[in-house]
Amino acid sequence: MKKRIPADFVIGAASSAWQTEGWMGKKEGQDSYLDSWYKQERFVWHEGYGPAVATNFYEKFQDDVDFMKEIGLTHYRTSINWARFFTDYENCVVDEDYAQHIDDLIDALLDAGVEPMLCLEHYEMPTFLQEKYDGWSSKEVVELFVRYAEIAFDRYGDRVKQWFTFNEPVVIQTRVYLDAIRWPHEQNTKKWMQWNHHKVLATAKVVRLFHEKEMDGRIGIILNPEVTYPRSSSEADQKAAHLYDLFFNRVYLDPLVKGAYPEELLELLEKQGVLFDHTEEELAVIKDNPVDFLGINLYYPKRVQAPRYEWNKDTPFHPEMYYDPFELPGRRMNKSRGWEIYPQMMYDMAMRIKEEYGNIPWLITENGMGIEGEERFQDDQGMVQDDYRIDYIRDHLSALLDAVEDGSSCEGYMLWAFTDCVSPMNAFKNRYGLVRIELDEERTRKLKKSGLWYKEIIENRVLEVEEITDK
Repeated sequence: MKKRIPADFVIGAASSAWQTEGWMGKKEGQDSYLDSWYKQERFVWHEGYGPAVATNFYEKFQDDVDFMKEIGLTHYRTSINWARFFTDYENCVVDEDYAQHIDDLIDALLDAGVEPMLCLEHYEMPTFLQEKYDGWSSKEVVELFVRYAEIAFDRYGDRVKQWFTFNEPVVIQTRVYLDAIRWPHEQNTKKWMQWNHHKVLATAKVVRLFHEKEMDGRIGIILNPEVTYPRSSSEADQKAAHLYDLFFNRVYLDPLVKGAYPEELLELLEKQGVLFDHTEEELAVIKDNPVDFLGINLYYPKRVQAPRYEWNKDTPFHPEMYYDPFELPGRRMNKSRGWEIYPQMMYDMAMRIKEEYGNIPWLITENGMGIEGEERFQDDQGMVQDDYRIDYIRDHLSALLDAVEDGSSCEGYMLWAFTDCVSPMNAFKNRYGLVRIELDEERTRKLKKSGLWYKEIIENRVLEVEEITDK
């Protein structure tokens, strides 16, 4: 069966600055949170690989752009590395060498017919601001972020028309302050929520700035809502799913799209003593400045059930007191990553945005298949025969096209990632790219079979899918 891909439907790919650039040209004092974590706990990064070299995109970006042109990629999303953009974060003194790199990248993309989409922060909080202000705990950092955004808009806004404030803003503080599984391993649930609020507030302020400056284009945010499914129809399981969604999905979706936090969430936070510090003025700014559009990252569903045991009251509050994870028997799995594969979540997320969030314009900004030991699938010419990735993309894109057919405002699909790249802790263990990166000194690139397939669907605007039949 053939499904038509609308002519204006984005078929793109994504990555980030820190996961590709490497440290070439980085000056003393320009560490990001990821850089500092890598220096402190290199042992937790697979085989010691991390952001130090990454894919050496800083020097080799033209090679990747040439592959984009060959494939016919329509859009490419990456980030500006906030930690490298300045030499003085408080006075916002731009590092002209790094800023010129971003200029050169944008121009190269446009010359290749690829539209650049830029994110202002993809986990690249400057270590200086973390150490001096405790990062997003501080309202000063909110204001510094707004100043950073204005400089970026002024410098690149003539060519970049699609902007995002954050990529997956919930992630860093969840891993560090809620779960305490990443450096510096500080368990502090109140701080977790304070960081969430300040990122919401910073987004609203940047949206306001973008519109006040009458920028040509639009401004949004990239979220990673986990499509949440209860184990069963029981009231207890349904409640568990509702509360998981409240704490991890609606904490951003509601204020950024609807203009206000869910009252139920605020009541629970206050009850547990972890309500974030805020003012009525801040809530008003959030209310008056919703995002123009959304990027949505989806990889796997979240399945939960009612808690099976009483919560240990001697431990700090964690939302998991309201739910337990649930593993669906017989689920389809990416065994390399430990993630369930469930393409139906694309359709379900699309319908939720349509029905609950005013069908705000949005697109998939990340979805992909990371496989370990991918070199075992190389043919005699060294090309990775990654049919598993082709199948994965086809299934998820098919579900997304069904949603578009049913009235979803989804504007496109962006694969994670264009090339193999570094991931937190996993480093290069799981490969995600259409382009393989060899871990030699040159970081040699080579197109995979999926890259040729991606080129084909971009050119033909047709997705061939198998019809489901009983066997």
